[in-house]
This record gives sequence, C-alpha cells and structure tokens, in this order.
Amino acid sequence: MNMNDRKQIRIWYWSGAALVFLILIVGGITRLTDSGLSMVEWKPLMGVIPPMSEEAWQDTFEMYKQYPEYQQRNAGMELSEFKYIFFWEYLHRILGRTIGIVFIIPFGWFLLKKKFNSKQLRRALFLLLLGTAQGFMGWYMVKSGLADVPYVSHYRLAAHLSLAFIIFGSCVLFALDLYEHKTGTEKMASELKKWLWVFLILIVLQIIWGAFVAGLNAGHVYNTFPKMFGSWIPSESWTMEPLIRNLTDNPAATQLIHRILATVIGFFIIILWLRVLLKASLWETKKWTLSLFAVVLIQYALGVFTLIYHVPVWLGVTHQAVALILTGLTLGFMQFLNRADAKSLITND
Repeated sequence: MNMNDRKQIRIWYWSGAALVFLILIVGGITRLTDSGLSMVEWKPLMGVIPPMSEEAWQDTFEMYKQYPEYQQRNAGMELSEFKYIFFWEYLHRILGRTIGIVFIIPFGWFLLKKKFNSKQLRRALFLLLLGTAQGFMGWYMVKSGLADVPYVSHYRLAAHLSLAFIIFGSCVLFALDLYEHKTGTEKMASELKKWLWVFLILIVLQIIWGAFVAGLNAGHVYNTFPKMFGSWIPSESWTMEPLIRNLTDNPAATQLIHRILATVIGFFIIILWLRVLLKASLWETKKWTLSLFAVVLIQYALGVFTLIYHVPVWLGVTHQAVALILTGLTLGFMQFLNRADAKSLITND
C-alpha cells in the first residue's frame, strides 16, 4: 500500500470511530431519557422519514399507545412529550444509518480502486459484519421492550453496548496500525502487554456490568458511597434463586459488582503506573501509563458522582464517553508496545 492509500483508509477508520463515539453518546441519552421504545417499528429504509405533519404525528402517537410502555408507564402523556422521546430514538437510528453509509460507500470505492491489500480487506469485511450484526441487535433489543413488560432486556442491552465498543475499538486499532511509527525499544514491553491484556479484560467486564446496571436501573438504588446505605454488602444482593442469578439480574448485586470492578481497576492501574515509573526505559511508556492512570481516576470519580446524584443524564453520558476514551487509550498503548517490543516481529504492509 502506498502512503496515500494508507492515509485515506486511516481517515476512513477514524471517521468510523468518531461516529460510533457520537452514536454511543446519543444512545446514552436515549437510554437515560427513556426514549428507546418510542419508535415501535423497524423500517431500515423508510424509517429515515419522520412524521411531517400534525396528522402524521398523531398517527405515530396512536401507534405508540398500543404498546405496554405507554399503557403501563406513560399513560396520559401529551403529544409534545412524545415528540421529545421520539426525537432521541429517531436521532439514534439516523446516526446508525449514517454510519452504514459512511462505511459502505468508501468501502465500495476502495474496493473498486484496488486500494485494499489483503489485510485491510479482511479488516473492512470484519467491520461490515460487525455493523450488520449491530443493526439487527439494536432492533432485537428494542423488540424485547415491546412485549408485555416495557423494559428492554438488560442482556440484549449489554450485547448491543458491547458490540458498539468492539466496533469503536476495532476502528481505533486499525487506524493506529496505519501510521508510520518511529519509537525506541522498551525493555519491559512484553511484560507490559500482559498487564494490559488483563487490564482490557477488566474493562470489558466493567462495561458489561455497567450495561446490566443501566438495564436494571440499578444506578437509582443505594445512592451512597463508599457504603451502600450503611453496608458494604447489602443483604438484598443475594435474594434470588438460584444464587448465581443475583450476579446478573439483581440490581443490588450488579451495582456491587460494578463498584468492586471499578476499585480493582483503580488499584490495578496504580500498581501498573508505579511499576512503569520505576522500570520503564522510554518516556513515552511513562506518558501512556500516566494517561491511563488519569483517565481511570476521572472515570472513578464520575462513577461516584453519577451514583450519588441519582444518574443525571449529563453525568451518565459523560461516564459512558470516558469509558470509550479509556478503551481507546488502552488499545493505543498496546499498539505502541507492539512497536516498541524488540522481541516482536511486526509487519505493517
């Protein structure tokens, strides 16, 4: 691949990452404003056209009234209130379609102009597969809240959110791989990569349990810190049978696990930072670790404030955005270490 091709494809990946970041922000707002079930139909093509007249709005509102969310939670809602929640879900879906267009059109052009090598073609097809799966998963999630109980499945929410993070992380990693890197050799690169794999696994688990907390509205209970209403481990955490169900279905337990994982991540990054400070040979390695340390600290504080203030929209969305930034930083650090590891044979064709 020549330099110009690499640059164009790199910009394409970064555009995808930026749009996924944006849709996750809007998705967070959609979730926190209870807007996700306002559009009760899935029309991949015709769904881009919103109601254009007062009569069309009334028809759309009447359709919404046939579903459990209106009947059980929003009975008596005014049309103006419906328009507000409809806006956020509509914007979320429009952004999803925009991401599809931004991906598919350049993909076709790159393919036609033979700008892909085999490695980039595999990566592009992988993103295409993920994006398609995400579109279906989004509707599958919404559909779970259109039945008898007007709440989406927290398992499907976790899958939807996890897929978005995977797409975002893949775009970041693929973009970084297309830069010309010039770095020295880090003597502890191999060791640090193992640490970062553990760190990444902890982040993935935290994202999943964060989705469970959101899906179960568990952020609205036990809004004290560091204890949960005077207890480190509330007795309500283990009331379900079988016992293992509490880990994913009990609001008290899911919040407790989310807190524990956050604390483990906090201690983990402190230990990693101190180790790098004492042993790393490159200043760039220390800067990467310090960046991770700072973002984890900010994220921990955001999590605490989000909890004690009962999940205001702006704090909840900021908390999710910083999780994306932390994921991107971790992947960037791993990519840097790959380049700085003298024992690795890295090809960048």
